[in-house]
Amino acid sequence: MGTTDILIKFALIVIIFLVSLLIAMYSTYAERKIAAFLQDRVGPNRAGPFGILQPLADGAKMFMKEEIIPTTSNGFLFIVGPSLAIMTACIGSAVIPWGETLVIGGHRIPLQVTDINVGVLYIFGVVSLGVYGIMIGGWASNNKYSLLGAIRAASQNISYEIAMGLSIIALLMTTGTLSLKEIAAQQHGWHWNIVYQPLGFLIFIVCAFAETNRAPFDLPECETELIGGYHTEYSSMKLGFYLFAEYINMFISSAVMATLYFGGYNFPYMHHLGLAENWVTILGVVALFIKIFFFIFFFMWVRWTLPRFRYDQLMDLGWKTLIPLAIANIVITGIVMTFIK
Repeated sequence: MGTTDILIKFALIVIIFLVSLLIAMYSTYAERKIAAFLQDRVGPNRAGPFGILQPLADGAKMFMKEEIIPTTSNGFLFIVGPSLAIMTACIGSAVIPWGETLVIGGHRIPLQVTDINVGVLYIFGVVSLGVYGIMIGGWASNNKYSLLGAIRAASQNISYEIAMGLSIIALLMTTGTLSLKEIAAQQHGWHWNIVYQPLGFLIFIVCAFAETNRAPFDLPECETELIGGYHTEYSSMKLGFYLFAEYINMFISSAVMATLYFGGYNFPYMHHLGLAENWVTILGVVALFIKIFFFIFFFMWVRWTLPRFRYDQLMDLGWKTLIPLAIANIVITGIVMTFIK
């Protein structure tokens, strides 16, 4: 890899990182506006036209607020917790194919940081690491509510990762690859995996809600019981890191679902429009982000529609419903593939 290729990769990493932060920032604005719409309110409307500058005001407040570290906390781990949470949230985007290939100045630039042949396993590994940021932060706070929230998060993530992994196995049986780039490339035209794996997608999206600690699975930060959960003792930008990590995780989860089940950057007849390669690639990126924004909207819609689960209901759903359904989906997929071939 030459110097030019390294600079191109670095530029791509920086762009994806900035886009992730921008979408996370304005997801807070979208969440409040969508909540206001569903509850017949106005929502943010003071900072800028239609409140469009509200995320900037919130960010400035986070940076300027006094930073408080409890005297009884573990100072080092108290800082490591939110840092690990935001880091693991950001690195998940490395294997997602955002588009096909751009040609600039004679250089072919694939819109993917890296294409590893175990991309799906990489995503699962990053998801598994994310819970450590929550667990460390909750334990280091030396607050019983924070610790309870961290324990809830750990047990919830472990429980739902199993069903999520099993749902993906059926998908891998039909695609025959662990590379996200190859999975996206196979879904040309209308050959989206949602057609072949509807039950697997349903299990995956329910588990995605649980993995990102979104309602109705937001037990780790349940305000009515735990006063905010694992980030109760956090303030200033450390709290901002935890909140940003949740929204970045929601963005990355939406991108993964769009890539695995809804064709990724593919859209029908994209190569029959008679356009130049770069324009087709740009339209593919736009198509992917439309799908991502739809899933982000769905995350927010569900939050303000369904009530929070009880903890026993959460565990029953994960262990007694989703895991058996995921195993049944694997068996059905195997039988169908056997007889079709």
